[in-house]
Amino acid sequence: MIPLFKHPLSPLGRRALLAFALILVVMTVGTVGMKELTGWDWVDSFYFMAMIATAQGPPNQPPNDSAKIFAAIMAFVSIGALVTAIGTIFGPYLGYLFHRGASLADREIEKIEQERKEREARAQKQAKE
Repeated sequence: MIPLFKHPLSPLGRRALLAFALILVVMTVGTVGMKELTGWDWVDSFYFMAMIATAQGPPNQPPNDSAKIFAAIMAFVSIGALVTAIGTIFGPYLGYLFHRGASLADREIEKIEQERKEREARAQKQAKE
C-alpha cells in the first residue's frame, strides 16, 4: 500500500483503513443487533443505526426494552467510534495546520514587537533632540 501522507507514527492509509474498519464493525454489529431485537428489516435497522451513529437521533422508537437498551449502548459506542475515526484520520493534518498557524502567529508577534521597539527608539531619539 502506498501511503498518502507521511507521518512519523504511521501512514495515513493504514490509519484510515483501521478507522473505516472500526466504523464498519460497529455499524454491522448495531444493524444485526437491531434487526434481531426488533424484527425490522435490514434497511430499517441500518437506517436506525446510521441516525444514532451520526447523533441525529433515532427516527422511531424501538419496540421493546432490550432493543432500547441495545440502542442506547450502541449510541455511545458508535458516536465514540466515529469521533475516534475522524481524529485518527484527520489528526495528523490538523496538528500540522495548528503548528503552522502557531508559527505564523509567532512571526507576526515578533514583527509587531520589533515595530514597537523601533517606534520607541525613534521617540527617544526625537525627545533627545
